[in-house]
Amino acid sequence: MKKKNKKKSQNFSPSKLLFLSHLICGIGLASSFWLAINVFSINLIDYPVQTLCLLWLVQAPVVILVYSFFRKDKNQSSYLKAVARGLLGLPVGAVVNALGAIALGAPVGSRYILRTLNWSLLMSAFTVSVNLFHPCSLCLRFMAFDTKLIESIDYMICIPAYGAVIGAWFGAWPMPLDWERTWQEWPICVTYGAIMGYLVGLLASFGFVVRVSRQRVKGD
Repeated sequence: MKKKNKKKSQNFSPSKLLFLSHLICGIGLASSFWLAINVFSINLIDYPVQTLCLLWLVQAPVVILVYSFFRKDKNQSSYLKAVARGLLGLPVGAVVNALGAIALGAPVGSRYILRTLNWSLLMSAFTVSVNLFHPCSLCLRFMAFDTKLIESIDYMICIPAYGAVIGAWFGAWPMPLDWERTWQEWPICVTYGAIMGYLVGLLASFGFVVRVSRQRVKGD
């Protein structure tokens, strides 16, 4: 019986669950780009509003449905409640991201309203909606590089979110340059930067989880 229990725990190890979850999120993001290019014949440079809208409409449900399984308060909150919490957090996170972008210099005007709205919803899917399943105190501790008591799920949730924010910040660097390229317009290069940062964060979080799992095995 002990051997069977060990086999079951190995089959559902944190690293395997993380890999599967990140794989689903990555496939969701890739699928949204595939739909944009091959089905709707749009792209981020020529049709930023439509493409951004499609990206968050596909990615947000995928992320919320996947991460709802990893809620911390499973005894007090059902899966459906976690999904509802993620959906409610999506527009709230969009407001936070939009205000943050405007404060950092994002253009304001009728031409950019829909661009900013859809970009903010995509960023909310990468950041705020995910972190609703994660205690805020641990997020703050991770930002302070205090990782001693952080579990695998904490790396899984925090690092991709930080990657998206940092990637968006780096993606904004070419915007003020006088190259006069279409992709320099808000928020095209910022979106590409956020997506790249998010994907790098997915890979980095997997590495952290594998390291934590190995340390626990050695400790046991």
